[in-house]
This record gives sequence, structure tokens and C-alpha cells, in this order.
Amino acid sequence: MLHTLPSLLLIGLMIIGSFYLGKGMKWMRLPSIIGFMLIGVIVGNLLNLNVLDKIHITTPEGFLDSLSFIPEIALALVALTIGLELSFISLKKQGLGIVSIIFAESFGAFFLVTAGVFLLTRNWSLALLFGAIAPASAPAGTVAVIQEYKAKGPLTRALYAVVGFDDGLGIIIFGFAAAIVRTILLNEAGESTGSIFMVLLSPLKEVLFSIIIGFASGMILCILGRRLKNKRDLFILVFAFILLTTGICKFLHLSLILTNMVMGMIIVNTQPRGFVQQIGDEIGNIMPLIYVIFFSLAGANLHIDALPSLGLLGITYIITRSAGLVIGSRIGAIIGKVEDTIRKYLGLGILSQAGVAIGLSLIVKNEFAGMGKIIETAGDTVVRTGDSIGVIVITAITATCIFFEIIGPILTKIALTKAREVDPDSS
Repeated sequence: MLHTLPSLLLIGLMIIGSFYLGKGMKWMRLPSIIGFMLIGVIVGNLLNLNVLDKIHITTPEGFLDSLSFIPEIALALVALTIGLELSFISLKKQGLGIVSIIFAESFGAFFLVTAGVFLLTRNWSLALLFGAIAPASAPAGTVAVIQEYKAKGPLTRALYAVVGFDDGLGIIIFGFAAAIVRTILLNEAGESTGSIFMVLLSPLKEVLFSIIIGFASGMILCILGRRLKNKRDLFILVFAFILLTTGICKFLHLSLILTNMVMGMIIVNTQPRGFVQQIGDEIGNIMPLIYVIFFSLAGANLHIDALPSLGLLGITYIITRSAGLVIGSRIGAIIGKVEDTIRKYLGLGILSQAGVAIGLSLIVKNEFAGMGKIIETAGDTVVRTGDSIGVIVITAITATCIFFEIIGPILTKIALTKAREVDPDSS
């Protein structure tokens, strides 16, 4: 007879294990989130391999899927935290240099990955999709390391701006690339492509509506929040708005990262410093717990069994994406004439990649299914080019994200340390 473990028991054990292993990472001079993810990986593999069944214990059906809302809340909080760091005054001090970095590193990753994958596969559709996914970053990993080591300085401010805005630019790049691939596949099958203008308009609409919703939410939150005297009441209101805004994004298929980041920007640029400080302090109190839960769940959802399928394509993606981001950020920094610290080390701090990239790969798998010419027929099953591309993209991106999620935070810590922006008492 199998006994089902309560979900709360499993979550409690994951948090305790993650907390102590995260502390243990300090001895190895590694970010705590590596420990959080390792516990998640162990739990995820125990669930996938049904190890607990051997001792007549099972877990609730769909345990990990039932907790999918937690990573969304965590990403929304991270995005708001990024927004609260992006005052127009600080952005003005960084000047156009930060804009040139964002464009150069995003398009650098896009072009280098596209070229590398095309040279390997001779498939333009596959190359464009891999290139379009490459700019997407994982801001949670970068921000978690910054906050853990209490980093402060020009590189830290630049990292906040870059990991926030490059997701918005990445969405636009992906939208245009996906539209081109859709046209290629439809032409392969001899079908009409329709209005390409409307297809290209879609990503621009997503970014525009994300900004509008974030702006409106930020303004309403400020109006209501200024009437509250107790900072705990203010935090309850902020948390409610995060849930509300994220829910709207899910309903309208908008970017929750961009929307919540804009909401934070509205707060920091329109309200007194004391009001902003109250929100930042209250969010800061809950973020350590959010990071423990978020990264342990992220680890549980990493399918380590996908690593053997990495292959030459995955290795090509890792090398060209890393080179594109590092070289691109350096070129952007030179063009923008930013200080040496940012030019030398920013590229190392933006390599993390996870949720957004996997989400885009799922879009590829779902939207291109059944498109293109027939490449294989087995009985009643017909496999088309789009089906094959979807499987290749989601498998390779899942495998490479495991690598980037582990190495990304480590390199971020190294970059901040070399830039001498890490608080000595926290390392």
C-alpha cells in the first residue's frame, strides 16, 4: 500500500535542505542558489525515477505542476526589484552607453548563434529560432547573486538595467524571427503566408501592452499606497498588485517581467525616496525565502536526463551564445564609452538563461507543429518540418539551460568580485 506524502511536508523538507546546502556553498565560495538548485535536482530526480515507490511512499499527483504559480510570483518580485533600481536619474548618469550595451549584446547573441547553428545544420529556420532565443536572460539568478553579496557600484547598476531590458528586446527579436520562420515553413508546404505585416506586429504589441499595463498598475498602486501609513499595509497592497498584474499578463499573454519592471520604474521615478525605501525594505525581507523556494523548484524542474542529448548542436549554442553576449556587451560598452569596469565584466554577469528561454522553446514546439513539408510518414503519423524543429529546439534549450543556470550565477559572482563591488562581510 502506497502512502502519499503531503505537499507541505515536501515543500518544508525542500526549503530546509536548500537553506542548509545554500549555507554550505559559502565554504566553497559559490553563490547560495547553487545549493538551492542542487536540492531541487535531487528531489526532481527522486520524483522522476519513482525512487520513493520502492519504500511504499508516493508524492501528490502533479506535485511540481501544482506549484507553477510560485516561480511566476518570484519572477514578478524580481522584476519589480529591478524596476525599483532603475531611476531615470541613475539611467541618465549611465547615459546612452547602457542602451548601446543592451542592443549590442542582444543582437550579438542573435547573429552569432544564428550563424553558428546555420553552419552546423544548413537549416535557416532552425538557425533563426535558436538565434532568437539566445538573447533571453534569467534575471532571477543575476539579481539573487547581487542581493546575496550586497553588491553596489556601476557594474551592479548596469546589470540591473541590462537583465531587465534585454528580455523586452529579446521578445521583439523572437517575434520577428518566428514570423520569418513561419513564412519559410508555409512556403515549403505551398501555403499562403497571409499578411506578414500583421505577424510582425504581434511582438511589438506584446511589448507595448506590457508597458501600458505596467504603467497603469504603477500609477494606481502609488495613488492607493500613499494613503497608507503602515509599511506592512503597504507591502500587502504591493504584493496584491504584483499578483494582479502578473495575472493580467498571463491572461493577455504579455511579458510578466517587463510589466512588473515598468511598475517598479513608475514607483521609483514618481514617489518620494521614503515611500520607495519602505517598499524596497519589505520586499527585501521576503526575497531570501522566495529565492530558496524559486531556485529549489527550478532545480526540480531541470531534467538532467536531457544532458546526454546536448550533442554538437547544444555545444555550438553554448559557445556562440556566450561569445555573442560577452563580445557584444564589450562592443556596446566601447561604443557607449562606459567605464572600464562595466566594459570588462558585464558580459560575465548576463549568461544565466532559464524560464523565458524554455517558454520561447515551448512556443516554437506548439506554434510550428504541423507546419512545413512532410519529412516522414509512419502509418497514420505524419511528421513535418515544424514538428522536427520543435523537438530539436526544446530538447537543446532545456539541456543548455541546465548549464547556463549553474555557470551563470557563478560567473556573475566572479564579475562582481573582480569589479570590487561585493560587500566583504557577505562573501
